Amino acid sequence: MEHKKTYNARELKTAQGTLIIEGPISSEQIGTYEFHEDLVAFRPPMQQHKALMEIASLPEGRIIIARHKETIVGYVTYLYPDPLERWSEIEMDDLIELGAIEVIPQFRGAKVGKNLLTVSMMDDAMEDFIIITTEYYWHWDLKGTGLNVWDYRKVMEKMMNAGGLVYYATDDPEICSHPANCLMARIGKRVPPESVQQFDRLRFMNRFMY
Repeated sequence: MEHKKTYNARELKTAQGTLIIEGPISSEQIGTYEFHEDLVAFRPPMQQHKALMEIASLPEGRIIIARHKETIVGYVTYLYPDPLERWSEIEMDDLIELGAIEVIPQFRGAKVGKNLLTVSMMDDAMEDFIIITTEYYWHWDLKGTGLNVWDYRKVMEKMMNAGGLVYYATDDPEICSHPANCLMARIGKRVPPESVQQFDRLRFMNRFMY
């Protein structure tokens, strides 16, 4: 499958300064920017900076960033699902995963996440894909935000809705392990019916066990 990537950008004015939301950007471009030390949700900042560069260099990999001047203060990643996850058990060229989204505390509440998702979907090529995200409460910054698990989930759902992702039921054991966890997805306008059927089979792989 050909992975077309069309760069888009927008300015976002916040109380803390103007941000540029842009992407997909190249691995080389990511390497020229500073990476904010508060981007620690998934791994130490230096390691995460390197991981973003590696994802951007993948044929299907997409990185959309929020930057303040020359410093990355937020990002969202898209790539094929991890081979160890159920979402890769049926090989689908047109299913990609929103793997991570993070914004530093200083810019939270400024709709940075929503804008990262909006800019992501400005690329027409996204209409060729089923985009999924798996939301697990143990990845959420409950302590830093002061929100309880249900309020945080509402915030996450609202943010994902900005990118056209909506809730989908599944019997995936990890998602089912806590009622706040969820699967969300966006099915592009040009995704063929057979791919939607394959996605449905992935969502409910345990239906014949009972």
